[in-house]
Amino acid sequence: MSDNEPTRTGGHAGGSDQEMAYLRAEVEHLRRRLGTERSTDSRLTELEAKLSATSSQNERLTGTLREARDQIVSLKEEVDRLAQPPTGFGTFLQRNDDESVDVFTGGRKLRVNVSPAVDKDALRKGQEVILNEAMNVVTALDFEEIGEVVSFKEVLEDGERALVMGNADEERIVRLAESLAGIKLRPGDSLLLDSRSGYVYERIPKSEVEDLVLEEVPDIDYESIGGLRNQIESIRDAVELPYLHPEIFIEHELKPPKGVLLYGPPGCGKTMIAKAVAASLAKKVSERTGE
Repeated sequence: MSDNEPTRTGGHAGGSDQEMAYLRAEVEHLRRRLGTERSTDSRLTELEAKLSATSSQNERLTGTLREARDQIVSLKEEVDRLAQPPTGFGTFLQRNDDESVDVFTGGRKLRVNVSPAVDKDALRKGQEVILNEAMNVVTALDFEEIGEVVSFKEVLEDGERALVMGNADEERIVRLAESLAGIKLRPGDSLLLDSRSGYVYERIPKSEVEDLVLEEVPDIDYESIGGLRNQIESIRDAVELPYLHPEIFIEHELKPPKGVLLYGPPGCGKTMIAKAVAASLAKKVSERTGE
């Protein structure tokens, strides 16, 4: 029996009263113990709630710190990227025996080294490359896609250069990029020129209409042709009238001819007649349109 529990005493006369007093004391003692246990349970529940709240708060703080750390890492990477020196662009010219390469950049021709990450065997003449701060090739790009359109005339004897004609009939010598290797060029073809490096990269396809346009009007008239008067009149009626007087053909429901075949022995004037027809049509159309 503990010190807090009521003490039983013997005796017959007052036994009933003592027993009642004892029981009351025992009940009171149990009530006090029960109150203490309830208080302990309530306190424990409160502490558990605080612990749960603290744990949730710690998790939120941990997540916030993780996000802050990721942002710091991202900002550091951005700062490092912005702090890097600028890179330049150039045009690959050729590969040398000592494994160096020649490039054209900023109006200068330089001999530089190539990064091990770049496949030297894959570099092609005229290809665009990226240069680092030390002016070494670090990345290989594709060929230039914009520039000036020039007219091809002929390939020179070395097979690596060509004669082209630019604006105002200005002739110049250019380099042929490897992107044109295997492409058969014809006089009059339009080529894409990078005037900075002097390379032509691409043949520009002509439209169907452009293929039919005369680059130069022949300076020959019908009076320059001796004889063949009847043939010339027939050709003029067949070729010129449908273009100069289409309303007559529409009114009489006539179908204009699709072409004229000139035949005869060499030197009889077939080519001169064709040039005279072209010159006559060009002159009359110009008079009608005022151009």
